[in-house]
This record gives sequence, C-alpha cells and structure tokens, in this order.
Amino acid sequence: MNEITYPSPEQVIAFNHLALALVKVKKADRALLMNRTRLLQIIEECINHPGDPYDKAVVLLAGIVKKHPFASGNRRTAFLVMVDFLWDNNTPCRLQNNPEHARVLLGIREGFYTPHEIKEWIQHGKIRPFKR
Repeated sequence: MNEITYPSPEQVIAFNHLALALVKVKKADRALLMNRTRLLQIIEECINHPGDPYDKAVVLLAGIVKKHPFASGNRRTAFLVMVDFLWDNNTPCRLQNNPEHARVLLGIREGFYTPHEIKEWIQHGKIRPFKR
C-alpha cells in the first residue's frame, strides 16, 4: 500500500496566496493566515482520520471551509488544497470547472452536507443542490 502524502502548512498557505491571486472576489481580499493553530489542527485531523484519500480529502476540505484559518479565500483555498491532495496521492477527482462548486462550498460551510455526500461529490461530481 502506498504512503499517503499530506500538505504542509506552508503549502496550504501558498494555496491561499494562489487562490486570491487567481480568483478576485472582493477588493479587501488578503492572503493572511489568521490562525496557525487551526491550520495545524486541520492537517493533523486529516492525517489521523481513518479511511482512503477521499475520506481524508473531505476532512481537509471541510476543515478549511469551516474552521476559517485565513482572512480571505478559505473556500477557494480549501478547494485547491483538496484537489492537490488527491493529485499528490494519485486519486482521481471528478470535479470539473463549474461555478456551482461555490454553492456546494457554501453548503459545506453551513453544515448542509454530510461527509458521505461530500465524498460522493468529490468522487463522482454530483451532489444535491444547496438550499437554505
């Protein structure tokens, strides 16, 4: 069995810078780590979480989205980190470039989706629509 590769805090921080450079949403967006302890906790939870790379990708994605370690771009950063994590671990991600992903990430932040639903979305690209 192959060893799983995990992102370092520095890699996640670099993805925050990249996310904010690539996708400008607000003028006030700034690449700034607000809480290093939270970021370290998210990575540690991913490492300790049982399951396959998809299960661990859910932990990374939801952790960054919900625990909000950055001043701006947490959802954008979480998405990039999740895709890179799967790529690094030779695990296919079925998500295509789609503006609806922003709604799904909002649903993840608000606890609308279960971890199982998020895993299915990452694996197969389908998820029920987010509704408030």
